[in-house]
Amino acid sequence: MTHLSDSEEYYDQQFKKLAFKGEKLEKAVFEECEFIDCDFSDAVFSRCRFVDCDFHNCNLSLAEFTYSQWLNVEFRESKLVGVDWTKADWPTYRVDPELRFIQCNMRGCSFYGLTLQEVKFEQTSLVDVDFRESDFSQSKILDCDLRDALFMRTNLTDADLTDSHSFSMSVLDNQLSGAQFSRLEALNLLETLGIQLVD
Repeated sequence: MTHLSDSEEYYDQQFKKLAFKGEKLEKAVFEECEFIDCDFSDAVFSRCRFVDCDFHNCNLSLAEFTYSQWLNVEFRESKLVGVDWTKADWPTYRVDPELRFIQCNMRGCSFYGLTLQEVKFEQTSLVDVDFRESDFSQSKILDCDLRDALFMRTNLTDADLTDSHSFSMSVLDNQLSGAQFSRLEALNLLETLGIQLVD
């Protein structure tokens, strides 16, 4: 079984069924790596870098990414419950980290105050996720469950929320210019204005 070491650089490696639950890793660099069926729940990644990596069917629930950097990373069919993404290191000069979350469970995550433009969420559970004060303009949030997600002063300019559902957000308190919603779900936006629709 592969053992991850502090300050090590990993390039073009595949990690399969790696058990790293509750472990801690510092200053490691992963570039063009693939993680399959790995358990990183409750793990702490401090000052690590993930570049051009893929996670498939991994558990990263309650993992901490303290001062870690992410660039062009895809998570597919993975659990990321309760992750506080605000602890990661997001360079101010790059507003598009090229993150993709496909068919993931991200219940209870926090993106509070972050600028992460053009992120892609697809068929992902975003229940109880904190998007307040964040900039997700030009993002794709497709066919996602947004029940109890928090939106306040959130920038969703030109974002595509087609087929996403169960959300509640104020058109007065968020930037929604150019955003796309499915027709039926867009009616939720009118409710925040106190408008009643009749047949």
